Amino acid sequence: MATPFTEANEVDYEDLAREVDFLVRCGVHGMVWPQLASEYPRLSKQERMRGMEVLAKAAQSKRPALVLGVQGPNVAAAMEYLKHAEQLGCDALIAIPPSEAKSPDDYHHYYAMLAGATSKPLFIQTTGGAREITPSVEMLAKLAREFPNLGHVKEEVQPVIERMQELARHRPAVRSLFSGGGGRGMIYEMRLGMDGTMPGAPYSDVYVAVWDAWQSGKKEKAREIFAALQLMLNVEQFVPRARMYIMKKRGVFKTTVSRYPKSVMGQAAIEEVEFHYAALKPYLRT
Repeated sequence: MATPFTEANEVDYEDLAREVDFLVRCGVHGMVWPQLASEYPRLSKQERMRGMEVLAKAAQSKRPALVLGVQGPNVAAAMEYLKHAEQLGCDALIAIPPSEAKSPDDYHHYYAMLAGATSKPLFIQTTGGAREITPSVEMLAKLAREFPNLGHVKEEVQPVIERMQELARHRPAVRSLFSGGGGRGMIYEMRLGMDGTMPGAPYSDVYVAVWDAWQSGKKEKAREIFAALQLMLNVEQFVPRARMYIMKKRGVFKTTVSRYPKSVMGQAAIEEVEFHYAALKPYLRT
């Protein structure tokens, strides 16, 4: 999920709740917040706590699973978020590695402490933590064996496909394997029997269309839809505000405000986004 902001650069909780309804209409299986695509490093503790509360209320009785991000720079900080998420009754948790870690052993301790404090499924995201520390496949498999609720991985470390294949050899201890990275390897991953992807929110119904076509055996159709989606994912690399622009265009957010380094979408950039977005229109559900 993306995080909406007002023109005054405050979190727009009304739009955050509206995003849930948008994703429900898109047909997604789950909603994840706050992660890197949510600009979580630029959210305060108070904003994260309140955002969790808003989403728990908005997602109540809705079909998609609600997965709340409980990462923190260290165990103590992450544990506060985890306890709050537990009280709100989410379906699962996800945690980016700790930024204050000094070694892989610190990663292991962090996830072991979190897993021991909950019975809910807890996804390990493999990127976004301390620089120059990469969780090994062996460590992830060991954690999955030690804590069954830790057998869920969102793999984003390169080479992603190869690491996912290695992790798959540790099934059934490793229970589910998801990717990130905008879902750019989605079809390849489905061909290999992976369990899903956690892309950004703006084109959620298109990802669903790819998934549904592939799972129903319409692989050529899935490829056709995915090809149009890739055009937008490519544009995002050149137009930093493209995601927020689309969220506003689709009536989910009121603004395109972001807390990442400021950039202005000029007319040429807007025309480029609109040109490629037109290819997605046949596949939009909402």
